[in-house]
Amino acid sequence: MSEEPVREAVRAYAARQPQLAAATAGYVTLIRTLLDDAGIDYLSVTGRTKSVASFAAKANRVEGAGLLYPDPLEQITDQIGVRVITYVHSDVAAVAELLADELTVLDDRDLGEETARSGRFGYASRHLLVQVPDDEPAGHEELAGERASVQVRTVLQHAWAEFEHDIRYKGNVPEDAAADLDRRFTLAAGLIELADREFATIRERIQAAAPGSPTEAEADHIVGQELATFLAGHYSDAGWSHTDHYDWIADLLAQLGIDTIDDLADLLTSVDADAVIRRMGYRYPAGAVRRLDDALLAIFGEQYVTLTGNSHRVPLLRARLEKLSTPEG
Repeated sequence: MSEEPVREAVRAYAARQPQLAAATAGYVTLIRTLLDDAGIDYLSVTGRTKSVASFAAKANRVEGAGLLYPDPLEQITDQIGVRVITYVHSDVAAVAELLADELTVLDDRDLGEETARSGRFGYASRHLLVQVPDDEPAGHEELAGERASVQVRTVLQHAWAEFEHDIRYKGNVPEDAAADLDRRFTLAAGLIELADREFATIRERIQAAAPGSPTEAEADHIVGQELATFLAGHYSDAGWSHTDHYDWIADLLAQLGIDTIDDLADLLTSVDADAVIRRMGYRYPAGAVRRLDDALLAIFGEQYVTLTGNSHRVPLLRARLEKLSTPEG
């Protein structure tokens, strides 16, 4: 087996790595923007560019009498890696649906589902290979032609995976203890799956119990926590949004002169929420802040687009306003 093709691939990868690092940062920004715009709740979005040493090690892997990756530059697909950590499992599916809606998905594997189908507990994560569509708007030129491997998992799934990897990488486990170690990791994975379900139930119970009618405010304007409570009741079928976004959209309400929950509740009676959903054509369950964002866009139109707090997303809002203005049918 000749080593020259691998050496050439490693040299080529080393030369491309600065470009890949820029694309990694671009993908992190893009995915975070998509999640924020969709109002999907998440803990973090991070990225990493595969090191030259890691690429070389993977390129040198063998299978049988030949290389596992005969064309490593093409076949090693995790050169750009992005990780999205959510709070509950339903948001993992929401993130995957959003990425399928906004990007080109080249591969999609639910490793947790694959593990469950085999009757086991263990590693659980959604892995997607994505690429920016050819018609992606300007501003993401560094992503053209670059693929990204996106892992989406809950914070508990992430904790299990990181700890298991760290222990197996660093640990010196005696052979006679390996079976017991595997059993304990399997037990922990089962408990984490149960905890994920309990977290989802807790969120559903809180949403179901949220008041659907306005509450009396103590401040002279709407604050984020107060708004979160109201929206949980008003949009009871919507997911929670990122914590910071409630304060952000509360500021937009202040810019519109909407200072009380009573005023907001009265205003929202003028919006056909079902018609907004149909026009937006969501493929994912939009979060509560996104639902309110769309309602305000439908009511105020261009006035809402041009608010100071929206200056960073004017093109996105105008594209959504066009959808909202298109007659149904």
